[in-house]
Amino acid sequence: MNDVLAAAQAWRRADIDPETADMLDELIVQAQANNDEIRTKATAELESAFAGPLEFGTAGLRGPIGPGPARMNRVVVTQAAAGFAAWLKKQGHEGGKVIVGYDARHKSAEFADDTAQIMAGEGFEVLWTTEPTPTPVIAFGIQHFGCVAGVVVTASHNPPQDNGYKVYLGDGSQIVPPTDQEIAAEIAAVASGRWANAPRASARTDVQDELVRAYVARAASLYPPEAPRDLVWVHTAMHGVGAKTMRTVAEAIGLPAGREVPEQAEPNADFPTVSFPNPEEKGAIDLAVALAEAEGADVVIANDPDADRCAVAAVVDGGWRMLTGDELGTLLGADAIARDVPGVFANSVVSSTLLARMAQAAGREHTTTLTGFKWIGRVPDLAFGYEEAIGYCCDSRAVPDKDGITAAVTVLRIVAELKAQGRTLADRLDEIAREFGLTATSQLSVRVADLQLIADAMARLRGNPPSELLGEPVEVVDLALGSGSLPPTDAVELIGETLHVVARPSGTEPKLKCYLEVRLTPEESADVARAREVAGGRLAALRSEMAQALGV
Repeated sequence: MNDVLAAAQAWRRADIDPETADMLDELIVQAQANNDEIRTKATAELESAFAGPLEFGTAGLRGPIGPGPARMNRVVVTQAAAGFAAWLKKQGHEGGKVIVGYDARHKSAEFADDTAQIMAGEGFEVLWTTEPTPTPVIAFGIQHFGCVAGVVVTASHNPPQDNGYKVYLGDGSQIVPPTDQEIAAEIAAVASGRWANAPRASARTDVQDELVRAYVARAASLYPPEAPRDLVWVHTAMHGVGAKTMRTVAEAIGLPAGREVPEQAEPNADFPTVSFPNPEEKGAIDLAVALAEAEGADVVIANDPDADRCAVAAVVDGGWRMLTGDELGTLLGADAIARDVPGVFANSVVSSTLLARMAQAAGREHTTTLTGFKWIGRVPDLAFGYEEAIGYCCDSRAVPDKDGITAAVTVLRIVAELKAQGRTLADRLDEIAREFGLTATSQLSVRVADLQLIADAMARLRGNPPSELLGEPVEVVDLALGSGSLPPTDAVELIGETLHVVARPSGTEPKLKCYLEVRLTPEESADVARAREVAGGRLAALRSEMAQALGV
């Protein structure tokens, strides 16, 4: 306890943010209180906050806002910016352009300002976004302005108390190993030295208007002039930063204005109408669906808070529901194949196998990557790529990352084209199911307080993997050893004739995730509604068997 208090008091003296300094003062007082309950709770929080540095990985930094090295705060961000600047200099990028942007979360503007000051102080030319801006717009700016790097302060769809720090390289892509470890080493060196004396400067160039104009023009160009524009659509920004850009893009295309969910249209860092600001979470798009029913809408588009993800709801089997990430990936992939978009098709190993089969049938090249757009976005000559967590890349030349806005533009065009033919998204899904056999996916997801429980479950699966699932033999592949072109990763894959499973720890949350897929034949899928019922039953049984295999 004395060691933790000493560390907290030392941090307090160095903290450059009055808010987190006050939070730490209160914790230190409470940790020495006479009340056992107050003292125990404060001590636990201090021990957690000072358990070690917030790990810098391929997703950058992400965690709760608060004082201490294991939290997101101005000290940690300053050290990260200085470390990233040092790494960029070692790569020969000294004096280059670095674009810095941020979302509308608590502390985002402050963290971005610290980053801009540090980068300018280290001699980089800082390009500054003057207001909360969607992540894909900032990512677009990297190549548009010829930057050597980009930084976006965002926690995407994490809970309100979190924030994060995402870095991009000059090609517009996210970092991958070993770059993350190299940057982490530079950050650690800064943290152990006189980081408070890092040079700062205020010089920066405001690029907001030019950036948005260029991005909007590019996004609008994805919608052909001859494509129909008759549709009714509902949009929710999920209290994030996507609404303004979506409005501008729709206007540039000449689309009818989207019916916005008024309670969720403008940025609000507290996310008051959702318990978890992720369109995938149960209940998150209820307001949007209710509005769609009232307006007689053709489709619902939902972006996550930083607008790099896109979710879609439509009427399927007589009722409104959100399409799974794989269903939307199938629709977008089939559209890209039909339009003969040049390049390679790709999706992550935890996503459906259907895109690969569709590409093969069309004589198109397909590749499977590890989880995350840090891998998908790096596929050379990418035509279309997606991951089941509602991330889609529909314009890799401009943004080699997931982009919820250009994905929305593509969905709106598909819906308008189908409507002009008297058809719907559900009709198109049914057509694909009849041609290739219904492919249904789901998840087994377990959130834990103790990360050791995830490690134990993965160890059980590796030590005693099932020899069969749903009564059919399965091949077990430990992806920690690498597989084909896939680099090693902490995951186990199980492959059967009509099923596919991947179990892995989440890369951004304290969750164990198990991705489940079952496949029916085209003959079994003639009655698609019935096929979905059958597949749903098989997924439920598969979920139960995998829970038993993992011991969760």
